[in-house]
Amino acid sequence: MPPHDFRKPRLFVDADLEEGANVQLTREQSNYLGNVLRLSNGDTLLVFNGRDGEWQASIRGRKRPDTLDIMARTRRQDPLGALAYNFAPLKHARLDYMVQKAVEMGASSLRPVLTRFTQASRVNIERMRANVIEAAEQCGILGIAEVAEPVTFDRFLTSRKSGRLLVFCDEAADVADPLLALKSEKVSDGIDVLIGPEGGFAEEERDLLLRQPRTLRLSLGPRILRADTAGIAALALVQASLGDWTGR
Repeated sequence: MPPHDFRKPRLFVDADLEEGANVQLTREQSNYLGNVLRLSNGDTLLVFNGRDGEWQASIRGRKRPDTLDIMARTRRQDPLGALAYNFAPLKHARLDYMVQKAVEMGASSLRPVLTRFTQASRVNIERMRANVIEAAEQCGILGIAEVAEPVTFDRFLTSRKSGRLLVFCDEAADVADPLLALKSEKVSDGIDVLIGPEGGFAEEERDLLLRQPRTLRLSLGPRILRADTAGIAALALVQASLGDWTGR
């Protein structure tokens, strides 16, 4: 199998991929390839669909790209890890940024959780999915993280699997070494990371979290972090101690 090519343009397509297949481009994809990337008939790129691996494809179209001819597979599909990122929604620009970074950090699913102090209660799920795809295209990721509909805080707690490790970040936590605390945990069913809103969790929410099975309450250091920064920091700690950064 050829080495990974992270310089060639990559495109997500919602179609089955196999050698010899033809994929019709949408208007948006045609515009992106032809007018943004300046690609034309005969140029090649990499395509993926989140399930069949990554494939080299050739562009076809006289006036503008309209079809992809699937040539050879360059990478087999690899599964996303069992790392779920759950968060109090943010406003548009910061939410876009956070979704992209969560995908880059290896999250397999993203779910908005409405807490007592959540400031942005309306979430554009389709915009989140678009950001997930864009991040996967740009970062060589083959899987597409699931984007779940928003749920209330109570619903999140009652619907999650109790065997999964629940990591929630709280500036009031007294854990001096979060990396050491994470490394002491054993993970078999996956990890749920929960990041609260700018105002933090309400006392009753904190009490409910601490009563959950397999819960780890972490501090992210001596400084108060913005919610999007806290999410990246938490995911980095989890991946470095329990996730796929460890090579397990």
